[in-house]
Order: sequence, then structure tokens, then C-alpha cells
Amino acid sequence: MQNIHQDYVEETYGEDGLLKTFQVHVPETFHFAYDIVDRLARLEPDKRALVWCDDSGSEKIFTFGQLHVLSEKAANFLSGAGIRKGDMVMLILKRHYEYWIAMLALHKIGAVAIPATAQLTKKDLVYRFRAAKVKAILCTADGETADFVDKAQKEVPAMDIKIIARGTRPDWLSFADGVERAESHFPRPTDHSVHDPLLMYFTSGTTAMPKMVLHDHSYPLGHIITAKHWQCVNPDGLHLTVAETGWAKASWGKLYGQWIMEAPIFVYDFDKFDPDKLLGKIEQYHITTFCAPPTVYRFFIKEGMAGHDLSSIEHATIAGEALNAEVYNRFVEATGVPLMEGFGQSESTVMLANLKGMTPKPGSMGRPTPLYHIELIHESGEPVQTGEVGEIVVDIRNGRPAGLFCEYYQAPERNAQACHDGYYHTGDTAWRDEDGYYWYVGRTDDLIKSSGYRIGPFEIESVLMEHPAVLECAVTGVPDPVRGQVVKASIVLTSSFEPSEKLEKELKDYVKRQTAPYKYPRVIEFIKELPKTTSGKIRRVEIREKDSQ
Repeated sequence: MQNIHQDYVEETYGEDGLLKTFQVHVPETFHFAYDIVDRLARLEPDKRALVWCDDSGSEKIFTFGQLHVLSEKAANFLSGAGIRKGDMVMLILKRHYEYWIAMLALHKIGAVAIPATAQLTKKDLVYRFRAAKVKAILCTADGETADFVDKAQKEVPAMDIKIIARGTRPDWLSFADGVERAESHFPRPTDHSVHDPLLMYFTSGTTAMPKMVLHDHSYPLGHIITAKHWQCVNPDGLHLTVAETGWAKASWGKLYGQWIMEAPIFVYDFDKFDPDKLLGKIEQYHITTFCAPPTVYRFFIKEGMAGHDLSSIEHATIAGEALNAEVYNRFVEATGVPLMEGFGQSESTVMLANLKGMTPKPGSMGRPTPLYHIELIHESGEPVQTGEVGEIVVDIRNGRPAGLFCEYYQAPERNAQACHDGYYHTGDTAWRDEDGYYWYVGRTDDLIKSSGYRIGPFEIESVLMEHPAVLECAVTGVPDPVRGQVVKASIVLTSSFEPSEKLEKELKDYVKRQTAPYKYPRVIEFIKELPKTTSGKIRRVEIREKDSQ
């Protein structure tokens, strides 16, 4: 191992062996593609960087040396197609290996990459093309996505460069053919600054139209702590984060921090999530470190992990939504591996986490990572006391830590709402216990106010998830003439249960016994599926809007 990450960080440890301080040094000309990937290509050209497979039985293994050559060729092809520094380029590539080649190429050109999910339709694309002033798109050939792009382009003709990832398509350039024919040397730009924009994500939009989160070239360095101290990636192992490349979670677990730590990335390119098949891949490829959202773990547990050898897993992490204690306990029982929860956003790297060496408390997000100065504050701006609910904020009075976003692109009002009085306001609420561990409550707009009580949905959801009938659930407030609001639970049942009045009463009584009686759901609705964003987050706002009609 070359330990190249040590050129960029300074860290200290306490007597207990836990990480105490963590400071990132950001060189003015830092460039992830050249200073990390190409440097590794020179030092260890034959080291595995990416192991890719799909459901058809195809497999490809890319070394750092191969990625260097392919990204140089791709940069030449894309610049020859008309893509320049500062251009906005959308990538809809699912889990195709072309994503990693294209990202490195765009970084080398200085274009701004906009990863997006293949779940977008024409309407979604029109909004994004206009809002971000997208010039080009590199797109999967699977499904209807390219058709939606063609239809959207008719309304936004300024998006005039279309590139198909595999095969050919009328009026589209071929990425595969273009890369194959291109020259294999692309000179490092002389006008590069670490403050240049690197990539942009459209947030999930749980309460409004998606925001555009812009990061600069310092962002990858902020993920050293994500990969080294939270995910604990193994340079001689294989890391798997379950995420489509259109989600910010892909940057967290499928690219930056892992390669800075010289750890190979595993990619399973599937169309439909099948827990049994995914477990099979973990077993087959001997995955050593694993990260997934709670939904994946829930399916592992509800559908059963029996028959799979998961002994290769050394470390497991969880993020995306808050962790139910029941999921934690069941996974530990099955594997012996504790789930180390973390919290962050598209706007950041990991802010709160159970880092290496910490003893996790099931259901807690852990403690603030040393990269961020985190506080909990009241609506008035005053700090909350231990045990009180407050908004999670980041102190930016002395500047933004590496990994925190630059701005919401072309949205001065949103920037003013999010960053004021010396803090970045996350919009998420939590409470802190006497040991400094943080416990998630919900989005600020998800809080339920009933008969003078402020009720966070997550605590009730956690209790419901412990019941064997509940596969997924979302808790919201519904209007009530007496109490202002009452608690409602929208529940997706497991395959072994059917909706009934008896089950409804059983669930209400179950919550009453497990938590304060005023928190139990007075309204229960059994539904087939929960409304979710394209990144899989529950859209409680959609439930609230339906109930208010």
C-alpha cells in the first residue's frame, strides 16, 4: 500500500485508540483523476481498482493502469465531441462500468458531471436540462431512458450532445466506439484550480423541487474519513456499496474515498433488486466491507440470510435513512458483524458516524466526525440541552470543511435559508444523549405537533418495524380538530400478513406498550408501497398532501 492519503490528512488518536482530530490539507491544484488514480496507475498499474459483473454472467476487472488509459482516451473523445471545461454533462449510466471511465474523463476535461438516476422520465429531464443548463448527456442504452432524452431535447435544444454508452443509436454518438478510436494521452490542464466545480447532484426533493448541490474538486478529499474511518475499507479486499450511480451515495461508497485509500470497488450491475442474488454476490466475490441503506438490510433479514456464507464481511455500515434497532440486532445475530450507522447528505461527506473502534448503540447515528463541528440548536438558534430535540447544524464560521458543498447552484434564496448566522442548517433533527451519541428524529418538516407534544416519526417507525407484520412504514401527522394533529402510520405488510381490523388494533397496542402512549398511531393505513424519491427515500410529504385534501 502506498498510503498516498497521508499526503492530504493530519490525524490524531486518543488513548482509547479512537480518532480524535482529523484535518484535511487541500492543495490549490489538487485533482482526483491525476493525483490519485493516475498516480496509482504509475505506482501500482496492475492493482485491481474495479470489479464489475452483471446478471448475464459478464465480468470485467479494471486495474488502475487500465483506468488511466481508458480515461485519457475518453477525455479525448468527449472533448472532441465538443465538451469543454465548465460544461454541464449529465450521466445516466445505472451501474455500468462506463460510469467510472466517464467520470474520470470529465474530471480531466474540467467539465461538471451531473450523475442522475435511470428512473427519470421526460418531465424530470426537461426540468434538469433547463435548471442546470445541461450541454451533453451520456446515457445507458437500457430501457426507455434514451427515448425520454430524445423527447426532452425537443423542448430543450441547447442540450445538443447525446452519447450512448453501448452500441449505436441514430443521432447519438457511440461512447464505446469513440473511446476505442481516441488517442491515449490527454495533457493535464494548466488552468486547473481545486475551487473549480467538479460535480453536481439534484437532491431527492422530499418536500419541494430538487435542489442542485454543487461540489468543487476538494470534495473527494472529504471522503477520506468516509472510507478510512467509517467504512474501514481494505486495500487488499473488495468494497461494495449498494447504490445506483445517480445517487450521491455512489460518491460516498463507489469512487472517491475508496480509491484514495487504494481499495478496489465491487459493482453488481443489476436491474431489479433481488436480496438473494445480492447475498450470492457477496459470498461469491468475498466482499470484505459492505455498505447499504436500511431497506437492503431489512430485505436481507425479512427474506432470510440462511444458506449464504457471509464470513468474508469484516465491516458493515448503514446510511440513507435512520437505522431501526431491530434491523441492527437481527443482522448481528445472523453475521456477528455490528452495523456502524452514519449520517450525511448530498451536501456533505459523513457528518455523524460510528467510526472504527466505537461501540455502537443500536439506532444511534454515532457521534460527530472530527471533520465537522456539529451542534444541535433550537428554532431560536440557541443550543439545546442533552436529551432535547434540535436541528443538526454545521459551524462554518471558520470556513467550510472539505467535503461540504459550495452552494445550491443558481439559488440565492435557498443558499440564504440554508447558510446563515455562521451555520449550515441540514434540516434534519436529532437529540444527543449523555455520552454524546446522536439519535435521529426526522426532517424539520416531518415533526408532528399533537396536543402540545412534538413527536418525531422515526421513534414510532422504529417500534413498528420490530413487529413481524411490518415490512416498511412511514409515520406522519394528519389534521385533527381537537389535537391539531394525530399520528398516522402508513404500513406495508410482509408477505405473511393480511390487513385486518384485528391487526390494526394489535399494532396500536404494540406501540402503546413500547413507547409513551401519546405517540401511538391513532390512524393506520395498510398500503401496497410507500411513495419514495428516485433515491429511495420515503416521501412523507406526499402522504401528508394526500391526507390534507
